[in-house]
Amino acid sequence: MPTITKITIQKKNKDRYNIYTDSEHGETYAFSVDEDVLIKYNMKKGKEIDSLLIGEIQFQDEIRKAYNTAIHYLSSRMRSEGEVRTHLIKKEYAVDLIDEVIHKLYQYQFLNDEEFAIAYVRTQKNTTDKGPNIIKHELKDKGIAEKIIQDVIELYPKEEQVETAISLCQKYTLKYKKDSSRMMQQKIEQMLTRKGFSYDMIQLALEEIQLEKDDDEEMSALVRQAEKLSRKYNHEEPFIYEQKLKQALFRKGFPLHLIDAYLKENKDV
Repeated sequence: MPTITKITIQKKNKDRYNIYTDSEHGETYAFSVDEDVLIKYNMKKGKEIDSLLIGEIQFQDEIRKAYNTAIHYLSSRMRSEGEVRTHLIKKEYAVDLIDEVIHKLYQYQFLNDEEFAIAYVRTQKNTTDKGPNIIKHELKDKGIAEKIIQDVIELYPKEEQVETAISLCQKYTLKYKKDSSRMMQQKIEQMLTRKGFSYDMIQLALEEIQLEKDDDEEMSALVRQAEKLSRKYNHEEPFIYEQKLKQALFRKGFPLHLIDAYLKENKDV
């Protein structure tokens, strides 16, 4: 049975130790272990170790390596269990070994999915313009249980959802000011949906924003769009040109009475 003949500290990693044992060829390097594993198995010079014990020690050392990897990953910010599992899988640790590490992380309170989800919702609602549906989707992607998601999303009350949606409406009203009122509202509704707001919250926000332009404002937007479209259709015969321009402006949301007024005014231009 091999006997430990020497234990040395690694030069580049002071938390790991090289183990040497005797053999028919004399003293040889056997394996390395983390300091915690060294202490746990009371490894010292003169201790006899068989192949079964070596296998157990090396398995525990792999757990320790994975644990240290997880701790380093957790050091920058809070993580969910799902994120830690994914990170360890990418590092090519075995599933049974990852299960041991996850258990240990919970044991020492380095992991808590509920606390993580609470912090995540608060951070997202206070620092981003995401709606609750996007936040719920992101929590699901991070492996958070559906029950926890449903509980913590209540930290984003409807009043705050509407406030955020109104702020976005105001911002994008300026962005889409060259569009017709109808097209502007359609684009804003689509934007808010992509941002993760529900239909009800979108409608409440839109009720607080004046999107409907008066005829002068609408006509100004129509003229800008018509000038662009004119360049596209100016090679057509007059009748075809007028029909295509009229259809294109209607598709862009402009009312027919303003389209007809524009065409009448510009018929001979």
